[in-house]
Amino acid sequence: MRRYRDFSEKTYLRGRVTAMVLSMAFLVSLLSGCGAGEAVQPDANTGSTAQEAGTGQGQETAVGSDNGEESNINSDCYPLPTQPERAGIYIEPIEGLREDFIRGVDISSVLAQEESGVVYYNEAGQAQDIFQTLAEHGVNYIRVRVWNNPYDENGNGYGGGNNDTAKAAEIGRRAAQYHMKLCVDYHYSDFWADPSKQMCPKAWEGMAIEDKSEALYAFTAQSLTEILDAGADVGMVQIGNEINNGIAGETDWTKRRQLLQAGSRAVREVAAEKGKRIQIAVHFTDVSDLEGTLALAQKLEDKEIDYDIFAVSYYPFWHGTMENLTETLRLVADTYDKKVLVAENSYPYTPGDGDGSANSIGEADILPAYAATVQGQANEVRDVCAAVAAVGEPGLGFFYWEPAWIPVHVWEESAADAESVLTANRQAWEEKGSGWASSYAAGYDPKDAGVYYGGSSWDNQAMFDYNGQPLESLKVFKYLQCGTLVERRVESIPVVEVNIPLDGEIQMPEMADVCYNDRSVTQFPVEWNEEQLAAIDTSAGGEYEVTGSFVTELEDEELAREAFEILADSSYPWHFVAHVTVSRRNLLENASFEETDRSMWKITGNGTDYQDKAADAHSGDFALHFWSNDAVSFTAEQVVTGLTPGTYEFGLYLQGGDAGEDANLYIYADNGREQIAEKTAVTGWCDWQNPVVQIQVGEDGALKVGASVSCAAKGWGTLDDWYLYQIE
Repeated sequence: MRRYRDFSEKTYLRGRVTAMVLSMAFLVSLLSGCGAGEAVQPDANTGSTAQEAGTGQGQETAVGSDNGEESNINSDCYPLPTQPERAGIYIEPIEGLREDFIRGVDISSVLAQEESGVVYYNEAGQAQDIFQTLAEHGVNYIRVRVWNNPYDENGNGYGGGNNDTAKAAEIGRRAAQYHMKLCVDYHYSDFWADPSKQMCPKAWEGMAIEDKSEALYAFTAQSLTEILDAGADVGMVQIGNEINNGIAGETDWTKRRQLLQAGSRAVREVAAEKGKRIQIAVHFTDVSDLEGTLALAQKLEDKEIDYDIFAVSYYPFWHGTMENLTETLRLVADTYDKKVLVAENSYPYTPGDGDGSANSIGEADILPAYAATVQGQANEVRDVCAAVAAVGEPGLGFFYWEPAWIPVHVWEESAADAESVLTANRQAWEEKGSGWASSYAAGYDPKDAGVYYGGSSWDNQAMFDYNGQPLESLKVFKYLQCGTLVERRVESIPVVEVNIPLDGEIQMPEMADVCYNDRSVTQFPVEWNEEQLAAIDTSAGGEYEVTGSFVTELEDEELAREAFEILADSSYPWHFVAHVTVSRRNLLENASFEETDRSMWKITGNGTDYQDKAADAHSGDFALHFWSNDAVSFTAEQVVTGLTPGTYEFGLYLQGGDAGEDANLYIYADNGREQIAEKTAVTGWCDWQNPVVQIQVGEDGALKVGASVSCAAKGWGTLDDWYLYQIE
C-alpha cells in the first residue's frame, strides 16, 4: 500500500479521534500524578498515554519566564540535582545557567531503530522506554525532522528514519508522556535538506511560487495540527533546515521569502487555534563564517520574515571555535532582538564503527581539545552549552543530534560473523529505514543517497553504546547546573606532534601532557624509544610513530608518585606516542592563501575569491573559493624559478559540488617544453580530492603550476594547500 501524506478529511478526522482518546488519558494523569522516575505506560491498543497537566489539547502550558520559554519543562517529575553528586563522568558546572535552558536531543531515527529491533536500556541494564531514560537524565526537549513524503511510488521508505508527519506525531506523543516538549523541524523536502541541497518535494515540482507557497502553508498547518492532536507538547517549529542556500528548491530570496512567510503564517494560526505558545525558528549553519551568518540575519530583517529564534548548527570539527559561536550568537541577538539556539551538535565518544557503514567523523576529525572518549564527548557538550549560555538571556539552549542512532546489529570487522551481521544490517536499513538512506531514495536523490546509501554514519557519536546502554556522557544534561564529583583518573595522553625539516636534526620534547577526567593537565618527563628514533630518515619526507615511556626516577617526589600510579593502572597500557613528520620544503609561496600578500598567484577568469572560512579550508582559515550565478571558468597558477634540475611533484586539495555533467577540472605543471595535466572532480562537501602530477625541471630552473576549473553555474568548491616538492 502506498504511503503518503495528504490533506484529506479522513486524515483530519483520525487526528480528532486521537485527540479525544488523549484527552481521556489526560484526565487519568490528573488523578494519578507523575512521580519522579515513574514510568507512565502507553495503552497497547489505543496508543493513548497519560499526559502532563497543561499539555492536553487546547491547554496552554504555564509560562515561567519573560523569554517565552516554559520554565522547568520536566523538572516536576524529573527534578535536577541541586548540588554536585558523585558520578562516573566529570561535569564542570555552568555558573548561572537558567532553569529553563533547553537541554534537548534530536532522536528522529528512534522509531525506525525500534522497528529494526534495537532495544534501549536504563542504567540498571533493564530494557526501558528511551524517552523515560532521556527524561531521567535531564533532557527536557525533543527535536524531530519532518519530510513531506519520504517514500517512493511503491511505498518504500527513503530511510533516515522515514520521518513523515505520522512518525513526528508519535515521537511527540511519547516525548510528552515523559514531560518533554517538542521542536518540529520541517525540511520542506522529501528527504535530507542541508546547505548543499534543498530539494523540492515531489508533489510541488513545477509549481509557480504562489502555488508552492500555498502548498507549503497547507502542509505545515495540516502536519502541525496532526502532531498537536496526537498529544505532542510543541514549543518550537523550524521553518526549514539549514537554509543558507535555499529552501524547497528555491534559491532566489524573493521566492524564499514567500515560502518562509507561508510557513510562519501556518504556525502562528495553528498555535492560536490550539491555544499554544509556539516559537518559530529559522535554521542556518556554517556559523564559523561570522560575516556570512550576520548577513543571513540581515537578510531575514530586510525581508521582514516573521520568526522568533535564530538557530544554527554547530559541529566543532566543521564550524570553528566556541568563542566565535558565542560572539556570533550574541551579535545576532543584540542586533536583531532575536533569541538564539544551537539546533544541532555532536561529538564522537569513539573513533570506531559499530555497524559496518562508514562514519561521518573519524580519527582525522578529532580535535585536540576533546578526546574521542565518553568524557571527551561530555566535555564538548558542556562547553557548547556554556558558549550558548554566555550569550545571556537570549541564549535559549542546545540540541544534540541523534544520540540514539546506534547499530541495529553490532558489527566487528574482524569477527567471524562480520559478513552475516552486515547483511542483517543492510536488510534493516532497506526495510525499516534505520540507515541514513535506503536504495529506494535513488529515484529522488540520485547523486547522493543513490550512490552512498547505507547505515548510520553517526553510531560513534551516539550517547548510548552499540548495545543500547546509556553512556555516562548522557548525564551531562542532568548536571550542567551543579556539576559532578569524580575520582581523578587519567583520561587520555594526547599524541605529540613533532615536525622535522628535511635534513634537519631530530629534536624530541622532553615533557608531554597527560590529561585527566577533571580536565586538569600534568606534564611528565618522557623517555623516547631510541630504536624508533634511529629509524627516522631525515633525508626524505615521511611520517613516523615513536613511542615513549614515563620517567619514574625523578627529584620531584609527587610527580614520580603520580607516574607510578598511572603505570600501576593495569586497565590500560599508558604510554606516550609522537607523530613525527619529516617535511619536504614546499617550494610554492603562500600555498594555503593564509598570508595577505597573494601577488604571487595569477588568477584569470570568473567566480573566484579568497574565502575566510575554516570549514571549507583543507587547513587554516583561507582557501581559493569558486562560485557564481553564471558558469564558472578560471585558472589559478604560480611560476617558480631558481629550481634545481630534477623531478618534481605538484599537487593540491580541492572539494566542492554541483559542477555539472560537462565540468572540466584539472591541475597542470608546465616546464616550457611540455605540460603534464591530471583531471580531477569535486565530489561533495569536504570530500577532499588530491590530484598529483610529476614533471622534470631543466637547467633553466623554471616551472609553472596551476589548476583549471570550468563548471556549471552555481557549481562551488575550494582549492587549498597547494604544494611543490623535489623528489629526485
